[in-house]
Amino acid sequence: MWAYNPDLRPGILCLAWLTLAQEPGQIRGLVVDAQSGEPLARVRVQLAATSSQATTDAKGNFALGGLQAGDYTLVVSTVGYRLLKKSFTLAAGETKEFEVILSPDTFRHTDSVEVRASPFETARADSPSELTLEGNEAKNLASVLADDPLRAVQGMPGVSSNDDFESRFSLRGAAYNRIGLQLDDVLLHTPFHTLQGEAASGSLTAFNGDMVDSIALYSGAFPVRYGDRTAGVLDVHTREGSRTQRSVRLTASASNAGVMAEGPLGRGRRGSWLAAARKSYFQYVIRRTERTEPTLAFGFSDVQGRVSYDLGARHNVSLGVIEGMSDLHRTRSRPRLGINSPMLAGYHYTLANLGWRYTPHARFLVTSRAAYMRERFENLNRDELALAGGYYGEWVWNTNATWMWRARNGLDFGWSLRRPRADGYFNRYQAQPFAVRRLDEYRGHGRRAGAYAQQSWSAAGGRVQLAAGIRWDHLSANSGAAALPQVSVAFLPRPATRIHLGWGQYAQFPGFEWLFSRLGGLCLLPERAIHYVAALEQRLGERSRMRVEFYDREDRDLLFRPLWDARLAGTRILPNRLDAPVHNSSRGYARGFEALFQRRTANRLTGWVSYALGYSRVRDGEARAAFPSDYDQRHTVNIYLGYRVRPSVNLSTRWVYGSGFPIPGFLRREGANYFLAAERNRLRLEAYHRADVRINKAWTFDRGKLTLYGEVVNLFNHGNYRFDSFNGYNARTGQAFITLDRMFPVLPSAGVAVEF
Repeated sequence: MWAYNPDLRPGILCLAWLTLAQEPGQIRGLVVDAQSGEPLARVRVQLAATSSQATTDAKGNFALGGLQAGDYTLVVSTVGYRLLKKSFTLAAGETKEFEVILSPDTFRHTDSVEVRASPFETARADSPSELTLEGNEAKNLASVLADDPLRAVQGMPGVSSNDDFESRFSLRGAAYNRIGLQLDDVLLHTPFHTLQGEAASGSLTAFNGDMVDSIALYSGAFPVRYGDRTAGVLDVHTREGSRTQRSVRLTASASNAGVMAEGPLGRGRRGSWLAAARKSYFQYVIRRTERTEPTLAFGFSDVQGRVSYDLGARHNVSLGVIEGMSDLHRTRSRPRLGINSPMLAGYHYTLANLGWRYTPHARFLVTSRAAYMRERFENLNRDELALAGGYYGEWVWNTNATWMWRARNGLDFGWSLRRPRADGYFNRYQAQPFAVRRLDEYRGHGRRAGAYAQQSWSAAGGRVQLAAGIRWDHLSANSGAAALPQVSVAFLPRPATRIHLGWGQYAQFPGFEWLFSRLGGLCLLPERAIHYVAALEQRLGERSRMRVEFYDREDRDLLFRPLWDARLAGTRILPNRLDAPVHNSSRGYARGFEALFQRRTANRLTGWVSYALGYSRVRDGEARAAFPSDYDQRHTVNIYLGYRVRPSVNLSTRWVYGSGFPIPGFLRREGANYFLAAERNRLRLEAYHRADVRINKAWTFDRGKLTLYGEVVNLFNHGNYRFDSFNGYNARTGQAFITLDRMFPVLPSAGVAVEF
């Protein structure tokens, strides 16, 4: 029989306390994507300096048990997302719950989730042609070799780019100079590392892809807040630095190396800072390996930074700076260079952007920008004589405001003032006897003023959405002005079905290199375009969609040099004229449709398959000739697929097919030889197709993360070519001489990134 003994009470209490102290605790939680709020599967969760780890299930949940009381650091990571570390204290027997928000590599660290109705929902519904790049799409498409955000855009549906050396691209038969590149609400001029003044060159975007927050492409009927372009708009915004933790990211690839750092600003973390620098070394490799023909590979370096700070609850100021330099140095190839080939060249790009965001009311937002950009270039030939040189500078001030006067009805309005200045020259040399000819020179300045207003309405419970606006632009240099309306209407007969129609008029003022040139003049008119767009979209579940878009763009007053190209007129050869003037003598159209199937998810298979059929033709009244545009491509296929196989491994592939751009000029082909012809753009380059495969592998450590990028470019080694130059003709036989450049062969490359 058991009896109570009061002398045993302290021992029993001690034993009970020891038992409770040894009772294990546990943690559990949910991991979600910062951009979409989607639960993330196959994410590794571990406790630093311990063997405890787990992988999230299909619903993003995880649990770790059997933990003793103490201090821990939770480390959460998966390939393509930023490393997250969180310190905590666990008491005996305690259960802690976490909601972990992971940010993609190209997105800033954040503690909040962007809530959207669907992964395809856009911030505005004022254009039927808006497409976006999100999450790791931009990173995986940028290529390991270049890591260029505009090369990621080249993989977007409907975009045509058949040049491995160029970041620039064409859109629905229009050249890149008709597409506006907006960076943080400022229309940029030439933000590239490139060889200026040369027709055949290469380019690399001057801003860092790891600092890009969002990319939106408008292929047609774009909103009135974008001005001075007639074919499309690419709207890019850079991200703020992290306000939660400091981090450093080191990168190296086959072409360049870089460093990026970010962190909170101030004791109260009311701001953030972000800085990055890159330096190329691919040109040194080429110089040591090339043995025959000279190469146009150039080197570059750039720095970029951004500071953002909250002056109060309603005021935020930011400052962004980009400084980039590129150069060409081919003294080793001097004996093999022509007298008009560049041997030394340099290009210097500067951009400073000061922003102020003011929110006087929850329904009213004002953003103002003051920016300055500057570009300088100079090219020297084999004798170190000047081939070309130039300067472009511009001061910019603009203000954009949004007033939500009702929950679903908003008024957007704004104005801008730009003061550009430009000067430049182009020389051509003759060797025997020596002579120099000034092909062109220009110098001038002016003011571009613009304003817009757009009203948006929503009716029938959001099933009908209408936006209508007007834009006015004026250029002081030639007193040119334009009033440009735009309308967009969307119908949602069912929650998963959208019919979107758009119409708009657009104008683009001639560049100062033509306005102030003896080849152009102040009498030149703005180029104009009218867009008609109809899009039908059907959602297939929460994360998939089918989309078909029909478009018609009517162009007029296009700038063209009718007498520039040599050609046949009957049996007579009309020679090319180096002093051929430029006129608003052309008009044309671009018509076609684009079909897209897309699935967007942070788990499993993501990506798109798109096909575009287009016809783009031009008619020049002065030359009395009709022909396909220089960027007319009938068939274009863009495919991107990505899959996160394991927490540390991601596979992606990109496949691009283009039926071929015209070879510009009046040419025909007989066997292996080319001859002058009576029709322009009669010949086409062979079909372009390129398949790239990429793998990203990540390793996570207690204090950091290592990611290895491997890629094979042009996996099937297809022989893709681009048009380089027209090299003259035989005046007796009419035989023409051109140069076609072969682009990337099968090319493996690798890169590495270290984050801590």
